[in-house]
Amino acid sequence: MSAPVRKIIHVDMDAFYASVEQRDDPTLRGRPVAVGHGARRGVVAAASYEARAFGVRSALPSVTALRRCPELIFVPPRFEVYRAVSAQIHAIFGAFADLIEPLALDEAYLDVTADKAGLETAWLTAKAIRARILEDTGLTASAGVSYNKFLAKLASGRRKPNGQFAIQPHEGEGFVEGLPVAKFHGVGPATAAKMRRLGIETGADLKAWSLGDLQARFGKSGTWYFGIARGVDERPVNPNRVRKSSGSETTFDEDLTDPERIRAGVLEMADDVWGWCEKTGRRGRTVTVKVKWADFQNTTRSRTLAQLVQTREQLQAASLALVDTVLPAPKGIRLVGVTLSGFPGAEDTGGRESLLLPEPDAA
Repeated sequence: MSAPVRKIIHVDMDAFYASVEQRDDPTLRGRPVAVGHGARRGVVAAASYEARAFGVRSALPSVTALRRCPELIFVPPRFEVYRAVSAQIHAIFGAFADLIEPLALDEAYLDVTADKAGLETAWLTAKAIRARILEDTGLTASAGVSYNKFLAKLASGRRKPNGQFAIQPHEGEGFVEGLPVAKFHGVGPATAAKMRRLGIETGADLKAWSLGDLQARFGKSGTWYFGIARGVDERPVNPNRVRKSSGSETTFDEDLTDPERIRAGVLEMADDVWGWCEKTGRRGRTVTVKVKWADFQNTTRSRTLAQLVQTREQLQAASLALVDTVLPAPKGIRLVGVTLSGFPGAEDTGGRESLLLPEPDAA
């Protein structure tokens, strides 16, 4: 007997960080809001839909955001609040599914094939989840419903904000054919540009390539592209997804060349990462320091230790030793970051998740 068609829901909160701020401060409702710091060297971490109407997006420099929207209101991020609200939302998911794969604070995959809530269809289950989130948190969510994770994530962006969209099994292949490959989850700007150079603009163009040709051009990823071009994604919803790394980075108010100020920034980022380690009990072996220069070029330095990093002082010492390899700075340094990876059991699953990553624009 063939296995039943899976029923997958991708739930994605709407402008999560900014919506939390607007919920908690009524004076911000209906106004363009950016979560982040409005200083000259600040960066937008998240933007409300009112701000997005002016072209304000996450990762945009604050000065550019204010130029696009002079009425923009900056509010500092409150990550502890966002984590607490996220815990509420994920608790709601547990009432509807046993197989839940969190992707970030504001999104997750749910496998509702087993119909835990007894609502008969994935469509009705998605509606019930969104209604419960609104009732319990005062926030809206969008959802995508389909028979695999790739299509469910694509679908969740079709009716944003506060909507849902379904792609039925008989619709999947045709849906993918009509989409630009740049819209595919997992196809970044560099890969999309490479595909364009090869004449691959849409899912239909991608489908015209043989498996062998895609593997020759894109390596192991070619197998993935061959499948999704046909609406095929066999990845299960994985509730045991293991985080591979934890990182934190900061942009300085001005380009720095002073070694002590640069090292102080690295120490601060190492402390952020160690705070996460203490909270979660996780320990890693590989320390990476990232430097972004004034001309926006990046340099990274990594070291894998013989044993897991067990103390704040060990992480600090390793981070300083790595940044010292680029000092004295030949040019100004705009940003530094520290990442800890090499967690036991994280070799084959999960993905990088920074403590201070901006909220995705698609939300």
